[in-house]
Amino acid sequence: MSAETDTQTTTVYRVTGMTCGHCEGAVTAEISELPGVSSVKAVAATGEVTVVSAAPLDEEAVRAAVDEAGYELAGRA
Repeated sequence: MSAETDTQTTTVYRVTGMTCGHCEGAVTAEISELPGVSSVKAVAATGEVTVVSAAPLDEEAVRAAVDEAGYELAGRA
């Protein structure tokens, strides 16, 4: 899912392997480092990560950030 507004894009990704608040923090920290990202909300219970950015993000960059955190990007939710 991806929604664009005049200034920001919100995209929801599905991430596998998150089980707790620490997992959410690790994924949030890595994705937050990507250029243009203004907010990240990871929810372990659903496996969804909502990212708000200035422009659509390169999915491979998101995948690399999630991999760096130790989890797997399953794609867009």
